[in-house]
Amino acid sequence: MWIRGWMAAGLAAAGLACGSPAVAQDAVARELARWVVATADAQGLPFAVVDKRGARLDVYGADGQWRGSSPALLGLTPGDHSVAGVAQRVLTGLTLAERTTPAGRFVSEPGHNLKGEAVVWVDYASAFAIHRLRPSPAHERRAQRLASAAPDDNRITLGCVVVPVDFYEAVVAPVLGRSRAVVYVLPESGEAGALMRPD
Repeated sequence: MWIRGWMAAGLAAAGLACGSPAVAQDAVARELARWVVATADAQGLPFAVVDKRGARLDVYGADGQWRGSSPALLGLTPGDHSVAGVAQRVLTGLTLAERTTPAGRFVSEPGHNLKGEAVVWVDYASAFAIHRLRPSPAHERRAQRLASAAPDDNRITLGCVVVPVDFYEAVVAPVLGRSRAVVYVLPESGEAGALMRPD
């Protein structure tokens, strides 16, 4: 099957072997990506899959080709929904319970935050974006968390998906940062079925 060949090529490019723990952990995200390509659910747009359990972001071009994967920082608190009015409270401070990365299918758009930094708005109404790693308080150890092999270490943000600067500039900006795209965020359960709409 051409889909299997495409995925195998993508895994080889990522340096992953089919029996490795990284691939086993990423199986649900790969299942979703295969479904997106097979059903054309992204409707010709680039797309990305956020695997919250694996704390990773996988990016695909409009042609369905895998463009790259990276560890990602996610919302501090497990949860699949944003609370009402969260965008208005980002500047004044969120409670720990409000610092979640929502799950679902989103149509993203490139844009800028209040400081003029280029970001990919996954859901502007809830201030949910994909952006590059920024300077932060030393005690948060964000760079070290990104380098950690333990996904639980990656829970630290207000809810946004944060990736290394090099990955943002080399993959996110050229693929997701130039036009609308579709971003699939797997729920905490890791089940892809909730995002797979009937044909």
